[in-house]
Amino acid sequence: MREAKLLIQDRVSEAWIDYNGHMNDAEYVRAFSQGVDQLMSMIGLTEDFLVKRKYTIYTLENHICYLDEMKQNEPFEVFMNVIDYDNKRIHLFFELYGENGKRAATSEQLLMGINQEKGKASPFPEEMFTHIQELAAKHTPSETPKEVGRIIGIRKKK
Repeated sequence: MREAKLLIQDRVSEAWIDYNGHMNDAEYVRAFSQGVDQLMSMIGLTEDFLVKRKYTIYTLENHICYLDEMKQNEPFEVFMNVIDYDNKRIHLFFELYGENGKRAATSEQLLMGINQEKGKASPFPEEMFTHIQELAAKHTPSETPKEVGRIIGIRKKK
């Protein structure tokens, strides 16, 4: 299995703790969103690029699985794998790990390149697409993680 790309190393801040004494569900989304920001930087989608080229990336879909609690000041890491991509979209899988390798959450996301002047989907610029191809070559898992493609529902007992 190819290694996932480490994007973030941080600690759970006090502001992220909710009334249950653990990291609020919205803060998991924030951590994964920061991972997307790191990805954007890695593929060349900087603020300067966005302004000059009027090109950005939007999140089309996001599915989070909450697997374990995170506590205040607990160190965490966010990793990313590329599941699939085409000339306009990239399908990503993020994992958030806490202390001692605890797998605390996953986030499956579909992102799309957007031409801001036209307000519609647009192919990735060539230099950005090259970076995506390079990331996929290094960080596409040999086996699809079990959380990818999950459907939300209540399983009926037979």
